[in-house]
Amino acid sequence: MAASVESVPLATSDPINAQILAVSEDRIIGYQRDPFLGIAREADLPVATVLERLRAMLCAGVIRRIRQTLLATSLADGALCAWQLPEARLDAAFDHLFQHDPFSGHVVIRSTDAANPGANYRLWTTLKVPQGFSLARHAAYLAGRIGAEHYRLMPARKLFALGVGHVRRRGMEPGSRAEVPADAIDVQVVQLTDLEWRVLTELKREFTPDELVPDPWVGRAEAAGVSPGTFHEVAEGLMQKQVIGRFSTFLEHVKPLATGERVTRFNALFHWAVPPGREVEAGREVGRHHIMTHAYWREGGPEFRNVNVMGVAHGTDKPTVLAHKAAIDAHLAELGIPIAYTNVFWGGRSEIKPSEISPLAYAQWCRSAGMDPQTMRES
Repeated sequence: MAASVESVPLATSDPINAQILAVSEDRIIGYQRDPFLGIAREADLPVATVLERLRAMLCAGVIRRIRQTLLATSLADGALCAWQLPEARLDAAFDHLFQHDPFSGHVVIRSTDAANPGANYRLWTTLKVPQGFSLARHAAYLAGRIGAEHYRLMPARKLFALGVGHVRRRGMEPGSRAEVPADAIDVQVVQLTDLEWRVLTELKREFTPDELVPDPWVGRAEAAGVSPGTFHEVAEGLMQKQVIGRFSTFLEHVKPLATGERVTRFNALFHWAVPPGREVEAGREVGRHHIMTHAYWREGGPEFRNVNVMGVAHGTDKPTVLAHKAAIDAHLAELGIPIAYTNVFWGGRSEIKPSEISPLAYAQWCRSAGMDPQTMRES
């Protein structure tokens, strides 16, 4: 008989939980027909143990969500958005974007040295607008809703790193990096068929505790109105189109877990300005560092001293995070890549949710907001 949830250890520091999370956070790449079996194999544990522990941690709120992630940059136009608002409006704007805009994902209040360029841009979000609709129009609509004075949209031009695995990064030495530079992944929106959208919609839904079972896609196939075989074939085809990310378990980034633990305390957005034409070279070198959870080529513009390589790292103490950045800076210098300017934006209050990418959901949202969806379409 399976152990009750109450009797299962919940701490991420528990050896078995840590063994599972070191794999399940960001090591199950692509689509797998039985992702829980994949976790069990990589963690060298029985699948029943993996399911029991994941179910218990999800029920307790230690894990905040389990889902198949997508490479949303291949499915919807998106950008990192920096918002300048009066300080008195900051928290209300944060609440609005988190609670009322399904297309804003990461919502973070950041700070940096007041003398640095861009210090007055305190609210940072990611924004994805489904195919056929205008990113610029949506951002302008949000600016009016939250009372933004100015904002800067920074679409990704290349992706170098994407994988949030806090448990496996514990105790990582500054400078730890892969033997070869990271891949530079193109950012190009892929067109999907109606069948692919139906499967994708079911594929990306968060798992409930009851769905943590062997062969978890059987129920999703039924919801999509297709056979399990067709579901697998379509999902594997989506992987070939490079729109599938990882199968992941997500822990809170900064807030205490239900156990009282903090998986990480600090998240830092690093900025580098490298010579034009060397963005891909520099981004691949930044992205090869194991501490980086995200790394992109984005254009910061004059508001941010024309930075063009950005990335995010997490840690339990600020000096260690800065030591990791110093190691990356030194590595770039050793390779002869000049850094004209660099900065760190520290994360404070933050919330994270998956951005909605369905065109149908966008049209429904427009109507609920009293807008004709046609007015938000691309020109």
